[in-house]
Amino acid sequence: MQTTPHPRRALVTGASSGIGAAFARALAARGHALVLTARRAERLDALAAELRQRHGVEVAAMPADLADPQAPAHLADALALRGLHVDTLINNAGYGVPGTFEASPWQRHADFIQVLMTAPTELAHRLLPGMRARGHGRIVNVASLAGHLPGSTGHTLYAASKAYLIRFSQSLALENRAHGVHVCALCPGFTYSEFHDVTGARALVSKMPRYMWMDADTVAAQGLDAVERGDVVYVNGRVNRAIKALFGLLPDGLALKLIARRSRDFRVLD
Repeated sequence: MQTTPHPRRALVTGASSGIGAAFARALAARGHALVLTARRAERLDALAAELRQRHGVEVAAMPADLADPQAPAHLADALALRGLHVDTLINNAGYGVPGTFEASPWQRHADFIQVLMTAPTELAHRLLPGMRARGHGRIVNVASLAGHLPGSTGHTLYAASKAYLIRFSQSLALENRAHGVHVCALCPGFTYSEFHDVTGARALVSKMPRYMWMDADTVAAQGLDAVERGDVVYVNGRVNRAIKALFGLLPDGLALKLIARRSRDFRVLD
């Protein structure tokens, strides 16, 4: 008797809006079953219903707040309890903390580190053994162009967290490529989403020229193509790749001065 293979299944964090929702739609269009997680249950349920109807794929909505240190373990346990094997992990959940470092209480920074660094690392650690055992896996860590540039004034931990995801992805890719597991740090620049509304920077970044911006659907599609190709680090868009290349050529001191001069153009400092 021939058994039916399990469908490829992806877990997308921060799936209720923006790049996360774009990843969910792109994966569903490619025939993947999905597990969606974010804090906003109503939005997750609405997106899950949309994807089931439009693409006929299996979609499970599992609301969770990744600022809770127990959330990654609870998600992994829930997946195991339901017998849901995850072949693709999209570590997308993230946000920014506006203002300077001392302007926010420590707990706000601790929550940020948990969501943007600890949770994606733990989810990869918990789901990786299954991927290796099945000989197939894809992990996309949504980093940022900011991870390739000097840190700015304001949003103090943002560039640092994204630089961590890039380096983590590189090491993880080297360790697992012989096991059929591809890992990619996806590095978008300015992307149309709710991100800047949440951080209170919408009016500020809206002054940036239009050629600096990309849409979330394009970012997600490029990310899926990149990890499938085996790209370890992928910077979205020619403009962003040019910026990365330019800063890579500059002496550290000059690069830092340039970022310091322009921080007020894209970071909320107060």
